Amino acid sequence: MRHEVVVTGIGAITPLGADPESTWTGLKAGRSGVRPIDRFDASGFATRFAGQIDAIPDLPGPWELARQRWGAANMLDRKTHLALIAARQAWEQAGGVHGGAGALDVEPHRIALALGSEGGRRLLGTMAERSIAQRGMPLRELLASMPPGEWARLRASHPARVLASELDIRGPTRTVCTACTSSGGAIAEALYLVRAGVVDVALAGGTDTLVEAFMVSGFSLLGALSENNEEPAAASRPFDLTRDGFVLGEGAGMLVLESESHARARGATILGRLRGAGLSNNAFRVTDSPPDGSGPAVAMSAALEDAGLEPEDVGYVNAHGTSTQMNDVSETRGIRRALGAHADRIAVSSNKSMMGHLVAACGAVEAIATLLSLRDSVLAPTLNLSTPDPECDLDYVPQVARPVDGIGVALSNAFGFGGSNATLVLDTP
Repeated sequence: MRHEVVVTGIGAITPLGADPESTWTGLKAGRSGVRPIDRFDASGFATRFAGQIDAIPDLPGPWELARQRWGAANMLDRKTHLALIAARQAWEQAGGVHGGAGALDVEPHRIALALGSEGGRRLLGTMAERSIAQRGMPLRELLASMPPGEWARLRASHPARVLASELDIRGPTRTVCTACTSSGGAIAEALYLVRAGVVDVALAGGTDTLVEAFMVSGFSLLGALSENNEEPAAASRPFDLTRDGFVLGEGAGMLVLESESHARARGATILGRLRGAGLSNNAFRVTDSPPDGSGPAVAMSAALEDAGLEPEDVGYVNAHGTSTQMNDVSETRGIRRALGAHADRIAVSSNKSMMGHLVAACGAVEAIATLLSLRDSVLAPTLNLSTPDPECDLDYVPQVARPVDGIGVALSNAFGFGGSNATLVLDTP
């Protein structure tokens, strides 16, 4: 039996706000969360700005005790803290309580967890920073100097381990590490588990923070980052002819997915439907999307097929839209390949123009923004799009949000460094 899957809880913390509604308010207003880096001295870097979270709020009640407990064991890094915040919001909105399901009314083994996260690059960064601080200490000594708790928290699976422990989630647990598609892929994994009846409820999303010296330096060396230090808020310019690279960001986004029958039986408020997902790989260069958009097109077409829909059903695409030369052209061509002539009749926009690129978290946060766009019948704008690139020839909702008379079905895209692609299909309850 194929179960229909709905969303009953959402949570997010981003450069635009400490929860989904404040983030959505910022997106609708066309407000940028990109500003000069103040977490470390970036004065010697080619790029000196990012999408930063100003202050991480305290967690209430037992959630704050959880933060203190993991912190005391040296096992709470920034991205796990962000994941806790977003998970709390989504879990409580769906009716869950700390340490259990609460009003979700489901056995722990019938709950799944799928989280997009990255760990390897953080370990490399930590090693590099320690080596510099210790003036070239040999690797063996560096590794031996790390406390056990620090070893644990540098693993990609660590945030999922914390969330599962705190929420008593005992069903299937997945950590997806596919760079920018990590949380989009995690949500797809959760969709498949709920749809197949393996579980009744799933917590799915992603968390990441790249506003660190090692990350900024690495992406700068790749030539991937914008260097518009004079106007940071104008640096992320998806689909604009003058774009010169993407902007690093940080954040977390989480969704609670349920089978529709389970949600309705317990009287839950349904926020939207997750109709389908499509995954693909470009099998192309590590750093670029294929010029013809073929990989992204496969993901979008597969998502529509999975949802049992046609291109003509789509009213909006929340684009991956990174503000890099090749990605924006590839995505445009991919949308045209997947939707055909209908591509000229839909709107497309990029949340990254305001938040920067949240990497492992972007698919989840942008899926949440898509749900809120469907709810309010408002399309978030593509900020800083003032000089359209002739090769990017779709309707990108430039500069200002657009109220519409209903959207219908929306696609939310995430395309990853290394070639992975994920597309989610969402619509209203």
